[in-house]
Amino acid sequence: MRDGYIARWQEMEYEASPDGDDVRIYLPDPAPGFEEVRPGRYVRVLSIGEVEDVCYIRTACVWRGEPFIILGEHNTWLRVEYTGGKAPVAIELGLEEFDFGVYQGWAAKAEVTDVREIRV
Repeated sequence: MRDGYIARWQEMEYEASPDGDDVRIYLPDPAPGFEEVRPGRYVRVLSIGEVEDVCYIRTACVWRGEPFIILGEHNTWLRVEYTGGKAPVAIELGLEEFDFGVYQGWAAKAEVTDVREIRV
């Protein structure tokens, strides 16, 4: 499940971090032109003009009939954030208020449907 920036460079997608006129792209393994920043993390800095596309990806889903985004996963559970905008519904679902108006909780993977990536 992806949640973050991606950049397409030379017809491949990479985890990315835009920074002004530059874009950092990342790999988990060594590759030509990439520098190790820590074990299992390699970076290459490109100018924005070198990349074919930069966008933000969120993974959306439906849980108990309501819209959510998936923030992470652990074993058979998904950390989800409610995107329906109705506090009474979030409370009825038993979600915790993570921040003002932001409701999150854990959902069993087996209960989650319509999992899809959204490019923002």
